[in-house]
Amino acid sequence: MQFLLALPRLKKQAIAALADTVCLPLTFMLAIWLRYDGLSIDVLSHYAILIVAVPLVSIPIFIRIGLYRAVIRYLDQKIIYIVVLGVTMSVLFLAFISVMTHIMALSRAVFGIYWAGAILYVGASRLLVRSYLLGVNRNDDAIKVAIYGAGKAGVQLATALRSSDEYVCVAFIDDNLNVQGSLIAGVKVSPAQALHKLIDQYEIKEILLAMPSISKTRQKQVLDELEQYKLKIKVTPSIKSLVNGELRVQDVREVGIENLLGRDAVEPDTRLLATCITDKKVLVSGAGGSIGSELCRQILNQQPAQLILLDMSEYALYAIEHELSSLCAAMKSPCEILPFLGSIHDSAKLDKIFQTYQIDTVYHAAAYKHVPLVEHNPIEGIRNNVFGTLRLAEAAIKAQVKNFVLISTDKAVRPTNVMGATKRLAELILQACARKQTTTRFCMVRFGNVLGSSGSVVPLFRRQIMQGGPITLTHPEITRYFMTIPEAAQLVLQAGAMTADDGGDVFVLDMGEPVRIIDLARRMVHLSGLEVKCDATPDGTIEIHHVGLRPGEKLYEELLIGDNVERTTHPLIMRAQEKEIPWPELHVLLQQLDIACTEFNYEEVRTLLLKIVAEYEPQCGIEDFLWRAQVKQNPPKPHRPESIQ
Repeated sequence: MQFLLALPRLKKQAIAALADTVCLPLTFMLAIWLRYDGLSIDVLSHYAILIVAVPLVSIPIFIRIGLYRAVIRYLDQKIIYIVVLGVTMSVLFLAFISVMTHIMALSRAVFGIYWAGAILYVGASRLLVRSYLLGVNRNDDAIKVAIYGAGKAGVQLATALRSSDEYVCVAFIDDNLNVQGSLIAGVKVSPAQALHKLIDQYEIKEILLAMPSISKTRQKQVLDELEQYKLKIKVTPSIKSLVNGELRVQDVREVGIENLLGRDAVEPDTRLLATCITDKKVLVSGAGGSIGSELCRQILNQQPAQLILLDMSEYALYAIEHELSSLCAAMKSPCEILPFLGSIHDSAKLDKIFQTYQIDTVYHAAAYKHVPLVEHNPIEGIRNNVFGTLRLAEAAIKAQVKNFVLISTDKAVRPTNVMGATKRLAELILQACARKQTTTRFCMVRFGNVLGSSGSVVPLFRRQIMQGGPITLTHPEITRYFMTIPEAAQLVLQAGAMTADDGGDVFVLDMGEPVRIIDLARRMVHLSGLEVKCDATPDGTIEIHHVGLRPGEKLYEELLIGDNVERTTHPLIMRAQEKEIPWPELHVLLQQLDIACTEFNYEEVRTLLLKIVAEYEPQCGIEDFLWRAQVKQNPPKPHRPESIQ
């Protein structure tokens, strides 16, 4: 068999044709025998011409319709159509020969029996060889899996697995009573209640979730049920991703946190998406970042006239510009992509860009957002997040930009760290800018953690699990809000279009329920087929270590400072009414903050942040590395009270 498998393709086709040359005449003779209850010399001589003609007619037809081009081990249901077509054409041709040769006494039943027998032989012979080859080539070490979902996606996945050396499907699971007990690809469909028994019976190691069309809520319920088995769970992509109708083994992926959140995305309002973008000139700052790059992709779908990318990272800018240019070519979009390498601190360059391209809409995503890093580098955080926002807003006002949208964060609400305080101060700046002029509409969109962003905890946990642990967690009670990057970007674009004429709106995205990070870590371990090592399960393989809160880190995040919030026309977007600072007062405070930053006066910087951002309650002292080094080198002298005379 290995010798035959190693033969060149042309020789394998020749062997298949030779087998048909021998077996098809025998099939025709079998049809004669069945019709006449035996074979005699007279009968055979009567049909001799047709017996000889069978391979001469059939083989060329089979070659022409591509029967021999099909790779036997990868045959699918399409082979049935080809076999029926080929045999039918050959029988019709034989009947034509019988007429032309004036063999008029032939029984029509012979042709009917031969037609059925030839279809059975040609089709069954290929499928039997295919089944044998799959058995011969099957890897004994293949992972035994159960497919959850016996619908179209499940059937496609089972078909794909039959050609895979990595997996072997041993069970189907489905809640539909109508399909339970039936066989799909030779595998029985069982109810979910039988899964525990099936796992022991077949030594199942993984479960493949093949239900791409169900809601996120239902998907979360299924994952909740499967978590108890401590098996590795993988899922198929969404139904929208399966545009070609074919599900491949490589499409199956690890369970992501978006599957665990159980959050169904609301269909975007296309009118809101297009309002500030379609046929307009749009600038995105921080275009190479995780949020900025997704904003660019979503913006490109709305057909802007120009898309201006601004980022100070050369590689990030190159990567997003290359990606967007490829998307433009694929979409045949006339949009012009213009990448600018630069900083939002550079007022002169900003003015040149705004004046030259007469920009209509700005999405400001450029920011330092890593809490511990900004805590250790507070002045750089202030320069970028506060004064960078101010420079960009002033350039927009000067160029009479119509719309300006700031990407804010839930850490701006009652901030306990410098990063959150700077983002809240950026909100205050834009609110003040909105009140001092009427040309540019400013708004802010505030939301929590996005999945897959730089610094996200999810890829960190996944790497730690793959390395065998331990998982490092700051605190057992820490909770966070989560949202996918595409959903967040779509909501940002829609919120920007809902700004009132006078601007200054603070929009808050509905992030759903907060998630305990330790629960998330445990579920990721369980759905990877592993167990957490703790007192209750000492045989577990993955430990969870609590390393303590980092400087400025909060246990719980919030989205609103006060209770003054109202719903908008979009179910996931709210409008908050929060305290503002008039521009004249804020301007003076910003000048003082700028001087303090220039002089590296860390104590004054902290004092001014506390004064400007009333809700700022730092949870640690000044953590700047330079300041701490200076204090260590020159410790303050202890205060000695004057002696009483």
